[in-house]
Amino acid sequence: MDTTIISRSVAIALGAVFSPASVAQEILPFPPTPTASTAGLSMQDSIYKKRIAPARLPKDAPNILIILMDDAGPGLPSTYGGEVQTPTLDRVHKAGISFNRFHSTAMCSPTRGSLLTGRNHTRIGNGQICELSNDWDGFSGTIPKSSATGAEVLKAYGYKTGAWGKWHNTPAEQTTAAGPFDYWPTGYGFEYFYGFLAGEASQYEPNLVRNTTIVHPTKTPEDGYHLSEDIAEDAINWLREQQAFAPDKPFFMYWAPGAAHGPHHIMKEWVDKYKGKFDDGWDKYRERTFARQKALGWIPENTELTPRAPTMAAWDDIPENEKPFQRRLMEVFAGFAAHADYNAGRVIDEIEKQGKLENTLIFYIWGDNGSSAEGQNGSLSELLAQNGIPTKIEQHIKAMVDLGGLDVLGSPKADNMYHAGWAWAGSTPYRSTKLVGAHFGGIRQPMAVSWPKHIKHDDTPRAQFHHVNDIVPTIYDVLKITPPQVVNGVPQGPIDGISMTYTFADPKAKGHKPTQFFDIMGSRGIYHEGWFACTFGPRTPWLPGRPDISKWDPEKDTWELYNLDEDWSQANDLAARMPDKLSAMKSLFLAESAKNLNLPIGGGLWTMVHPEDGPATPYSDWTFTGPVSRMPEFAAPKIGKFNNVVTLEVDVPADANGVLYALGAFSGGLTCYVKDGILSYEYNLFEIERTQIKAKEKLAAGKAKIEVETKLASPHPGAAAEIILKVNGKEVATGKVPTTAPLAFTANDCLDLGSDLGSPVSLDYFDKAPFPFNGKLGKSTIHYVK
Repeated sequence: MDTTIISRSVAIALGAVFSPASVAQEILPFPPTPTASTAGLSMQDSIYKKRIAPARLPKDAPNILIILMDDAGPGLPSTYGGEVQTPTLDRVHKAGISFNRFHSTAMCSPTRGSLLTGRNHTRIGNGQICELSNDWDGFSGTIPKSSATGAEVLKAYGYKTGAWGKWHNTPAEQTTAAGPFDYWPTGYGFEYFYGFLAGEASQYEPNLVRNTTIVHPTKTPEDGYHLSEDIAEDAINWLREQQAFAPDKPFFMYWAPGAAHGPHHIMKEWVDKYKGKFDDGWDKYRERTFARQKALGWIPENTELTPRAPTMAAWDDIPENEKPFQRRLMEVFAGFAAHADYNAGRVIDEIEKQGKLENTLIFYIWGDNGSSAEGQNGSLSELLAQNGIPTKIEQHIKAMVDLGGLDVLGSPKADNMYHAGWAWAGSTPYRSTKLVGAHFGGIRQPMAVSWPKHIKHDDTPRAQFHHVNDIVPTIYDVLKITPPQVVNGVPQGPIDGISMTYTFADPKAKGHKPTQFFDIMGSRGIYHEGWFACTFGPRTPWLPGRPDISKWDPEKDTWELYNLDEDWSQANDLAARMPDKLSAMKSLFLAESAKNLNLPIGGGLWTMVHPEDGPATPYSDWTFTGPVSRMPEFAAPKIGKFNNVVTLEVDVPADANGVLYALGAFSGGLTCYVKDGILSYEYNLFEIERTQIKAKEKLAAGKAKIEVETKLASPHPGAAAEIILKVNGKEVATGKVPTTAPLAFTANDCLDLGSDLGSPVSLDYFDKAPFPFNGKLGKSTIHYVK
């Protein structure tokens, strides 16, 4: 640790003991309020006076609500010219102001960590998502306690704090029911959390957490369950409890739905609202949106519409027989995003009903990064892309047709993601998409801010260059809070963001933020005083397969240079004409990288290329007793990708049925189960390829030892595997899985023993899920075979 930080913290600690209370705000939590009474020998000799804690906040401190949508690009919301209807975003904009040069990182966890702490993403170990963390400090996947969240600080000052929806800032291997819980939301200052810890979840069958307890959805998909509705209702209930239990306390709410991240799950009635709206494809959508953005004054009149990348398909390139599939994917996405906006509105409605809206500061951020191109050519099961498994669009369409046709999209039987062309259209007028830190299509997010008591509405967009790391400093500025130097005994590192309050009353104010760097997996850029230099990086998100970085040299990347005061959309590259300016900007990028732990360049790619070094438990053997439920996949045994033997001691009934164990979900996973007495195994490769292996004879009633052995053909990721089923030492079935998942089946589903909770892996028992085993499951062991 930096010795200057240690020296400063010691001096501050001593000052807290011997100095007046005026400097106590530099150390959190505040010391206990001393007694106001004077104790004598007896109560008769004593003077009693009730202690009163000093006011820590300004009088009438505002409530604060942050709404953060997921994987949603700037060209989507109707508020700013897009075609996804966003009446709640309209409402916040019309009550306040909007920012049209507000920025995120190009990826989930990095943006969320930066937003919550006010620091740059690599400074807090979030150079990539938690599931791809590695050993370098900037990419560790863990927000250090030296970077306290805004929630920790506001809680110490007296705010009631709560978070809902997607978290994605806890190390993946620490998300089991056993914790540890230091890096869960409740360990970062949120007194209450309800949502999911991973990067995505089924909207119908999510693995949920309330505070530090794993919980199950309150309803089934058949009963009408949807996650966006659930977290809205839960947040409303929390608001009502705060009104009843602590009406004098302001609240800080972080409401972050999983929408519109894949999988795109939404009920048919929301999809049908957009039927036929996108029939002419993504190129025409982009032209229409661009014209509306100019007409609204959302972008300058001289903005140029940037061209489609040559590696991305034009709509006219899509065969006619594939277009219904591609159109429906976008209709599903639009309904999904609109539904999330609607549920955000329900939370705001409750605040208004309580009479608190006038003094509530709302930040509505449309996206933690740009629209996602991870659906690549259009996908029925979006984790195919993350696993680097190439497929043909005919395979997706055939699987969809086999499951029931177009209406399967958006349902529990699909994990669909739209074509990358729709993501590009959703980034209008900018280049590229999510995962590209070099272009505004990956990092520029619209934001509306309202605070009726103190912000007067006007339609003029705020064009000052800002970033998600500016939200916490803005809140501190509003509340006159000095950023603490020590929190819970830990010396604090610097805050990178700045306050945006200077823009609230003056849309034309000169920007205060001189510099901001961007880097996601080697796609990087640097902003400085109106200029932007960038380089695309070693991977293209909309192309299948894994990046080959074995010969990638960041120093040989081709850089671009833009004068943003004259070129709003990065349409005119000045690199060749201004080599000296470009060189200076590149040097500044390296200086910012060194300062913010962003080395090595591209460090976030390591685990994608070396999955064996990714987050995992330290174990190679596990013993379970009886049924086990909801062990998150990233913390569970990797029985689908490593050589292993699963051994189960069971009492088999005469009419044996049910799941013995299951890992993953309907969108991808493996399962061992008994149906009508027949021992069965299925490896579901993302709905595109299902391998079923079944015994020929029924299991005999009584005690049995069942073994499932997995032998990979080679150590290479994705290798074929031989599966051998044994009962009491006798081989009863064998088969070959042609391709295995190299990374993971899901982001948020789990390993279950004795049933298949969450999303059922196999069609064989889909309608019977969770299909609990009707015999008795005794001791089960899992052993990696080297």
